[in-house]
Amino acid sequence: MLSAVMGLNTGVSLLLALAQWIGYPTPGIPRLPNGQPNLNAPAPKAADGHPDLSGIWVTTTGKWLVNIAADGIQVPWTPKAKALFDERQANEGKDRPSGRCISHGVTDFHALATPTKYIQTPAVTVVLFESYNHYRQIMTDGRPLPKDPEPAWLGYSIGKWEGNTFVVSSNGLSEKTWLDDGGHPHSDSLRLTERFMRPDFGHMNIEITIDDPVMYTKPWTVKMTKRLVVDDELIEWMCENEKDLIHMVGK
Repeated sequence: MLSAVMGLNTGVSLLLALAQWIGYPTPGIPRLPNGQPNLNAPAPKAADGHPDLSGIWVTTTGKWLVNIAADGIQVPWTPKAKALFDERQANEGKDRPSGRCISHGVTDFHALATPTKYIQTPAVTVVLFESYNHYRQIMTDGRPLPKDPEPAWLGYSIGKWEGNTFVVSSNGLSEKTWLDDGGHPHSDSLRLTERFMRPDFGHMNIEITIDDPVMYTKPWTVKMTKRLVVDDELIEWMCENEKDLIHMVGK
């Protein structure tokens, strides 16, 4: 039976692979003499002269999804936040939203090692998440952040350029989301500042400053890296037929 199931899964995987346009050349990619992408080539420029963040990106490691502070960051806890984090750790993260097919928030979507597509235009940068078929809009048309927003899963975001760095400010982030699967919490008062930098064609650096006076005594910053995915495309990724929740019993 196991071999039959494995054979079925292999067949399904093959069909999915054939449906992904794998190997179809991405236009505009600088290439080496052997045809491989030159990821160290200069970053492309948009019409306004700023780096163009457009492309499909994947986070280089899964460690930040497990622990957003994995790089030795000293988290400036408030007692409330530390108690909630410890409770989630003790329960092995069984109540995390993604475990219930609900999706991620901004920070753990950054940390998730699945493809994400950026489409940069003058008025808005659209972020398409392969996981959960979700999207995010970063408005660059000059509008301010809403003053009293209804909390939303991915909040409300506006962006501007500071030199070659794309700076994004976000508010209205629902406290139902977690900062990572490990259970770092936040409140509805969370303000995020993200700084996107594309130093060359194939790499993007992201700095995320977490400012939440309810959960943390001062702002703190984490850094993540992404690499470009070429000759590929996003596929539909729906969380359906969920069978994990009953097994998430914690300790």
